[in-house]
Amino acid sequence: MQDKIFKIGYFADGPWSHRALELLLEDVSIEIAFIVPRTDTQDQTLYNQAQKHCIDYLHPTKINSMAFIEQASSYSCDLFVSMSFNQIFKNEIINVPRLKTINCHAGKLPFYRGRNILNWALINNETEFGITVHYIDEGIDTGDIILQKSYPISDDDDYSTLLKTSHEECAVLLVQAIKQIQHGTAQRVKQNDIHPTGFYCGKREFGDEVINWNQNSRQVFNFIRSICKPGPIARTSMNGQQIKINKANYIKNAPKYINTPGQLLKKTELGFIVKTLDSFIEIKEIESEIKLKVGDKLGK
Repeated sequence: MQDKIFKIGYFADGPWSHRALELLLEDVSIEIAFIVPRTDTQDQTLYNQAQKHCIDYLHPTKINSMAFIEQASSYSCDLFVSMSFNQIFKNEIINVPRLKTINCHAGKLPFYRGRNILNWALINNETEFGITVHYIDEGIDTGDIILQKSYPISDDDDYSTLLKTSHEECAVLLVQAIKQIQHGTAQRVKQNDIHPTGFYCGKREFGDEVINWNQNSRQVFNFIRSICKPGPIARTSMNGQQIKINKANYIKNAPKYINTPGQLLKKTELGFIVKTLDSFIEIKEIESEIKLKVGDKLGK
């Protein structure tokens, strides 16, 4: 006798959600009942997959409206799943499916709640970052943890490499958690049992990409790699002209000395050596409409 099909409502958007959807569609014991993208979605992939597999594509949708709650209830889902979705789930919609609603978050909860987590992990000089699958409650990233895994960060990593890892590993961990819930083996860990407060990260906004040359070399290096492509790219200026810097090389054991932060000290094959508060770093992949030369002072 075949087991009952496990029905999921998928609230998702963008590349974070694509691999997980692929894995779920490969599982014959799981049915995706519907997909809800972000209201302002640009994600054609989810739409195409919905059309290909005859999945209801519900857009645009206000998920906490009575109309949607009634619509969602009619599918009799076992579980709702959120992956890179941007509406806040309130209690009534959370509790529509019999096994509630879960989310995948690229942060090691209860720390790194909030927004732009991969950027902040690099800025904060972390040696690892986490991915967490958790139940959704009415707080922001505060629900009980189902699964969590950590991944190393080396000096060779930057935003692009962490993003690539996260797109794959979020999908893998999310599907593992769904299968545990499906089979009744999922565990719940309260976040307060790990730490009573944890912490939140704020959304990064326009203007947050400006380099502060009065930070030490490690801080400047971390900042530049935290927002490299496909992020907004770190920026500085000279004489009112904007300069973009996509890469930096941290020079270990560089001697500490007093000089002018932001000054270009030496031309290299790929860029320049530039003074920081304590020592110096190499900047590379520079986009500038003005020709830079040794002696120029960035940040003016």
